[in-house]
Amino acid sequence: MMVVSAMIPWLVYSVSTGVFALAGFVLLATIVAAVAFWYVILPSAAASDGMFLGMLATIILTRIFTRIYADPIPKLHIEYLGHVMLIRVAAMSILALRGGSGAEFRFWPTRREWLAGVRWFAVLLPCAAIVYWRLGLVEWRPHPLGLPLAAATFFGVLWVLALSEEFFFRGLLQRWLEQWLGAAVSASRVAPVAALICASILFGAAHLGFAHAFPNWRFALVAGIAGVFYGLAWRETRSVQSSMVTHALVVTVWRVFLK
Repeated sequence: MMVVSAMIPWLVYSVSTGVFALAGFVLLATIVAAVAFWYVILPSAAASDGMFLGMLATIILTRIFTRIYADPIPKLHIEYLGHVMLIRVAAMSILALRGGSGAEFRFWPTRREWLAGVRWFAVLLPCAAIVYWRLGLVEWRPHPLGLPLAAATFFGVLWVLALSEEFFFRGLLQRWLEQWLGAAVSASRVAPVAALICASILFGAAHLGFAHAFPNWRFALVAGIAGVFYGLAWRETRSVQSSMVTHALVVTVWRVFLK
């Protein structure tokens, strides 16, 4: 069902727009089958979990969806449909087949999660401002529809970008790193800190290709620093929803008020 639910929308889109290609069909079917059947074939162990996240990262970083989701109109960027599909199928694979992850793919935070997310955003803001300024990335963007646009941007980011990235980086990766490192080291206090740092570094590395300027070291550095605060927000409540609030607030300020 997961494979079929991923393939049918692509077939409707590609056939109706005249961009259908057999190579794209085969490639998409291979990707979706690998994600959907991963935990049917492999056990929920550290090695298979790590390879699963590595496979997802490879799919995104190689920008393979640009080959599968061909643009019928220039600059339409239809490949984002592939990203949304991958988020859904991968999350279903974790929640429905693997199980036991402890992460919730939930759209609305609780009151405690809202407060934790806002609090860590307030702590992050001056640190991020200093780093942005030192890297020459700060340029104020006055916008006549600032607040309405910010509200719309916030919820769009919260329910797509922030939810998906925080689910995989904090809800899964950071949590699993704590477990793996906790089993490897005797000091129980070392594992959470090491997991936070490792997850933040990997989060920053995932942004090296931002704005098609690989390697975008400046943005990767900013993303890695922000990842530390996202991870701290997650640690406070042990829920993805806290870190996604912090994440969505940061991206909203950057997209609406900064160039």
